[in-house]
Amino acid sequence: MNTNELREAYLSFFESKDCVRRPSDVLVPKDDPTVLFTPAGMNQFKNQFLGIGPLEFTRATTSQKCLRTGDISNVGVTAYHHTFFEMLGNFSFGDYFKREAIHWAWEFLTDSNWLALDPTRLSVTVYLDDDEAFNIWEKEIGLPKDRIQRLGEDENFWPAEAPSKGPDGVCGPCSEIYYHPPSGGKEVEIWNLVFTQFNRVGDPPDNLRPLPKQNIDTGMGLERTAAVLQGVESNYEIDILKPLCLAAGEVVGTKYDFTAKEGRAIRRISDHVRACTFAIHEGATPGSKADAYIIRLLLRRAFLEGYLLGHKEPFLHEIVPTVVDLMSVPYPELKQTVENVQDTIREEEEHFLGTIDRGLHKYDKLVKKANNSGTKELPGKEVFDLHQTDGFILDLTSALAADQGLTIDMAGFKIAEENHRRRSGGDVSWGVMAAGPLDGIQQEHGETKFLAYEGISSDAIVVGMIVDGKPAESVSQPGTLVDVLLNQTPFYGESGGQVGDQGVLKSSKGEIEILDTQKHAGLIVHRGRLSSGEVHLNSSVHAEVESHRRHGIQRAHSATHLLHHALHIVLGEHAMQRGSKVENDHLRFDFSHGGAVTSDELRKVEDIVNSRISEGASVSTTFMDIKEARAQGAMALFGEKYPDRVRMVSIGEYSKELCGGTHLTNTGQVGVFRIESEENVAAGVRRIVASTGKKALERIRDQEELLKEVAQQLKAPQFEDLPRKVSLLQDELKTLKQQLTQFTKASVKDAVSHLLENAEQVGDAKVVCHHLKDVDRETLREYADQLRQKGKSIAVLLGAEIDGKVALLAAVSKDLVKQGVKAGDCVREAAKIVGGGGGGRPDLAEAGGKDASKIDSALVKGAEIYKNLLAK
Repeated sequence: MNTNELREAYLSFFESKDCVRRPSDVLVPKDDPTVLFTPAGMNQFKNQFLGIGPLEFTRATTSQKCLRTGDISNVGVTAYHHTFFEMLGNFSFGDYFKREAIHWAWEFLTDSNWLALDPTRLSVTVYLDDDEAFNIWEKEIGLPKDRIQRLGEDENFWPAEAPSKGPDGVCGPCSEIYYHPPSGGKEVEIWNLVFTQFNRVGDPPDNLRPLPKQNIDTGMGLERTAAVLQGVESNYEIDILKPLCLAAGEVVGTKYDFTAKEGRAIRRISDHVRACTFAIHEGATPGSKADAYIIRLLLRRAFLEGYLLGHKEPFLHEIVPTVVDLMSVPYPELKQTVENVQDTIREEEEHFLGTIDRGLHKYDKLVKKANNSGTKELPGKEVFDLHQTDGFILDLTSALAADQGLTIDMAGFKIAEENHRRRSGGDVSWGVMAAGPLDGIQQEHGETKFLAYEGISSDAIVVGMIVDGKPAESVSQPGTLVDVLLNQTPFYGESGGQVGDQGVLKSSKGEIEILDTQKHAGLIVHRGRLSSGEVHLNSSVHAEVESHRRHGIQRAHSATHLLHHALHIVLGEHAMQRGSKVENDHLRFDFSHGGAVTSDELRKVEDIVNSRISEGASVSTTFMDIKEARAQGAMALFGEKYPDRVRMVSIGEYSKELCGGTHLTNTGQVGVFRIESEENVAAGVRRIVASTGKKALERIRDQEELLKEVAQQLKAPQFEDLPRKVSLLQDELKTLKQQLTQFTKASVKDAVSHLLENAEQVGDAKVVCHHLKDVDRETLREYADQLRQKGKSIAVLLGAEIDGKVALLAAVSKDLVKQGVKAGDCVREAAKIVGGGGGGRPDLAEAGGKDASKIDSALVKGAEIYKNLLAK
């Protein structure tokens, strides 16, 4: 049975047991702050398990895309570990329980109509005290006692060790199913049945309280079970992974074989590219924080594996089409973003390639230093510098160190990391919505009734207030920050790129100014400040949205749909939305595109949008089933989570998008659309910033005023004369620069002779470290060039303050470079003194800094670096 057949068989089997087949949740969840990626099948059913919100069904089954990095070091090493994998699951929310879960698992695995596995090859484990599960397996299934093993809470409880160590909350025992291969190899865990039947409260004993409704959460590994059915020794040998390994091997020029030494590296490459293809498809991009960091980590780990196999050019992007071909049956949408995914990965590879040589050089120096001192531990401070300064991420250093029998001083690394964080500063935000109190309010009062589509004001009842993360009965101190929950509201909670509304809540006794509105599950949270009087729980209030701001937001939001439409016309269908922020007459729109958008293309985009505005086409909204919306051609964003019933926003006959935001009634209300800028924001992602309505007019008028001022300065009575006047000024400036250059070269020549006469001699080489005053960057380079020309064997570090910032330039003659004296090593250390960083070629490197008062200290450090290198 191939993997696609197994997936379909599992889902069909549980549909026959009245489980509702649900689509896989997104891999990169935007509405769950507790995880970066979806780690398990149960995540999309959190509210059902907690009893929050309406329960539309009590049984479900899914094949869930998952991404975990907890065991990343084992990926490619063991037969079964992955970062990206699919988890087959079946779930019960207060419906069926242990008996059905166990019987159905056994039926699916052993029945001749389904997987038909040999029952004698299966064994199970149960929780130590779970007699109920043990008896079902022994007395009802007929499994011999010697194939039922009782294990403790560290192995057969969820969460692990919950009874004794916590945390408090829903938990329960589990039963795992193992397959024993005929070859006598290691047993394989293929299925875990979790019985959530307790609420843990406090410390043992007697701290497990039975839940009023018991739940089932099961997970069967798709890849592991496919390996069992296909009789292969590793997940990486199944039909959807071995061809990927073979393709990866071909790309790096190494024939793939599972037992070969290079097999581990190729398996890791294959796994990481598959994970990144799915994540980037949903809008994730390589970066330095959160999910973006994980994507960068995976790509760099994979690239380094190929690099160490001798493939020193970008190659990971070439593997993406194979991933898409192998996974296109269950996920056909991958085909629509192949080009963007490849562009994103290629750009990250090229970026990393520029740092990897320097990183490996510095790493080798750390290893050599450790070996010379007789230690097996690399210093944490230097490893962090390698991580932070050179982009040589910790996991790469750890992997290389482990291969050489070395460890890393992680305590020192964390200290250096914390010191860097403190120096860099951190984001300061107002409050954090406490999930506990909010969930409690939702359980008691249900979801907030959403009235934003109907108007900008309504009467409501205060059903909850949170101050400093804790529930409050009232607020009476003016200026108190408070989160307010209402039974119904006209306020729009930030989502889908649209910012939250502002406005006011007025009661008979007080008033709260609403500064922001957010969403939490089915709740709308009004974040405000008490302006006057007092407001109590259960008070009647009048909720009113600030109308001018809401209208400006609507103009910008409808304009984003027009912009998306225009980008498809000008750039192509690949220019898909990757994110947006819609504010009052201002918008930011991110989209997938491999290169900069030209001025001509931007003008065409702007013209199309304004043409659509002038047409005054109607903007309408319709609620319908998602299947019907897709059939009508509605555009859905990859990585967005849509309910079964969706809202389709249609503009004229040319734009249909699934969108929950507030909009105009016709395009003419946008007024005018003006592009302000276009830039790169991430690998394969561009950003357009634009304004609409009043702000667009203000920008046009500001530009006209600026032109008038420039025209007056240049004495050009007509705007048409400006280009000619500017051209004359440029010619004059060019002549003056040529004259200045001749003068500068003459003065530099004299100064260089003086510097060489007073240079410090180290062996056969000269060292010149000098602080220059009143120079520009071109003059700084002129000094370096002449010093190298006249000094023969010479190492140079020059410093200057230019435009209020520090500029450092290091230069080394070629004969000294061959001896291991490198300009980058010197300038990098010197830059740290002035609060900056930089690098470059071995013979020429530049750096910047913030603290000009420490230039002389930086030059002293540079001289020290050079002398140490020359001494070696």
